[in-house]
Amino acid sequence: MTSSIVQPARVAIASVLAMLVLAALAGCSFQQEDEVWEISGPVFGTLYHISVVLPEDHERLEVLAQGIDEALEKVDASMSTWRENSELSKLNHLDDQSDWTPVSEPLFEVLSRSLEISRLTDGAFDITIGPVVNLWGFGPDARPEQVPSDEALARTLAATGFEHLSLRADPPAVKADRPQYIDLSAIAKGYGVDVVARYLDSEGVKAYLVEIGGEVRTQGRKPDGSAWRLAIEQPVEGGEHTVNRIVTLPSGAMATSGDYRNYYESEGRRFSHTIDPETGKPIEHHLASVTVIADDTMTADALATGFTVMGYERASALATRENIPAYFIIRAENGFESHQTPAFSSYVIQ
Repeated sequence: MTSSIVQPARVAIASVLAMLVLAALAGCSFQQEDEVWEISGPVFGTLYHISVVLPEDHERLEVLAQGIDEALEKVDASMSTWRENSELSKLNHLDDQSDWTPVSEPLFEVLSRSLEISRLTDGAFDITIGPVVNLWGFGPDARPEQVPSDEALARTLAATGFEHLSLRADPPAVKADRPQYIDLSAIAKGYGVDVVARYLDSEGVKAYLVEIGGEVRTQGRKPDGSAWRLAIEQPVEGGEHTVNRIVTLPSGAMATSGDYRNYYESEGRRFSHTIDPETGKPIEHHLASVTVIADDTMTADALATGFTVMGYERASALATRENIPAYFIIRAENGFESHQTPAFSSYVIQ
């Protein structure tokens, strides 16, 4: 998650959402007292787009916009690795992490879910892989002039491992048997979506769509009674946006992970930002994109990353066994192939 000072949100009637969230608002016939309003703004180095179903009330919309900004700022101040004074950065900078270090309830919640998913994916999802990510130039540090040497990679990788972390629930605290650098960028954005959803629930908003950088959570229905419609993007490089599949999500969360947006080329080779914690190297298999549906967005976010690391065969087997709705797009000789788990099929409408 990148550091960003949250600016005041802009409030407007929803017309066009981000490419990954095609809410299909155009052409809907709303009752006069209910409309879909969009609250949007910058956060985590990306943008958020939030659609709420409410009667026209600009004062209430401004209050919601301010509350959303404040909720997201708290997440960033706690979990950003780009902010030197964040709660997570202070933890990472401790020379000795062998004693219990108190952490906030939100940070404990994310750390706890992270370790659960690490165990589920046999370490394919690992929040301690940050130093290796930084070594490859995908973190707060500057991009290296050349790819890491095998020696530097082996040395950095040897110091990582989620199994070195321990959590205590009451009072919430964390410790490590050797110092660890924790990077929550593959789950904190999803958690931010969940935080906004909780805030809207607390404010009595019955229907909404929350999207941050492509991670989505929905609740309720649009004024015409239809469910929220979301697009899964075709993994095409070069900034082009095309739709691979449309799904409907009346209530729940969806996240997509792929290797086609954040990468660089060096010495004629392409390096993805998704690092395999087992090898310490960018993934090189043919799985281009994974979309996961779950009850909460931080789970969907982390699972999508873990499945991307695992590759199609392993991830599909795990998702099918655990009854996880997952959709895979694979690079093939003549374009892309799509596969889905049985649990995903009921969400697809086009």
